Amino acid sequence: MEKELISKKKLLELTGISYGQLYRWKRKNLIPEEWFIKKSTFTGQETYFPKKRILDRIKKIKTLKGDVSLDELAQLLSPNLLEVLLERKELMERNIVSKATLDFYKDERGEIEKYAFEKILYLFVLDKMFESGKINFEEGKIILTLLEEQYPKFKGKNCELMFLRKLGISTSCLISNPNEIYFEDSIKIIENLNLSNLIEELNIKIK
Repeated sequence: MEKELISKKKLLELTGISYGQLYRWKRKNLIPEEWFIKKSTFTGQETYFPKKRILDRIKKIKTLKGDVSLDELAQLLSPNLLEVLLERKELMERNIVSKATLDFYKDERGEIEKYAFEKILYLFVLDKMFESGKINFEEGKIILTLLEEQYPKFKGKNCELMFLRKLGISTSCLISNPNEIYFEDSIKIIENLNLSNLIEELNIKIK
């Protein structure tokens, strides 16, 4: 979970962008609406942002905006999920998902001819977690079921996947607009993934 926030004033100073640029990028959907966090202060109300995500996003925008239009950049950062269909062979050849994870999915859900973006995202998440060695295939089943049943409810909102373990028992959850969350000491956070960041990473691979 991302705990550190940065104020709008500090963000503009640090990145060298103007107030107008920031809100133009917001209107163009280059920066998600939910990243603009309103907080009450002694001087009134101020806007804050999740620090790491906003700095990473602005860096990407500044790097790419000279090569493509803002509309094209918005498409790059926010893919049209309905347009993507890839075969198993393509996913492996382009190093998007490993054979082991695709075999895992086939054993659990059966073979399918083409994978839509949302399904590729689930496999991409599982692939990262399998590769890290943090979960086994039984725990992968828990995460796959959670993603299939609950992720569509977020409808493009920013969310994070948390995988927890307590006394050898595993569980997972999706959290929308996460902030600071604290658990008892016996609960270990095994993995915490921001799905919006993974969507950006996956979209670049697919493009």
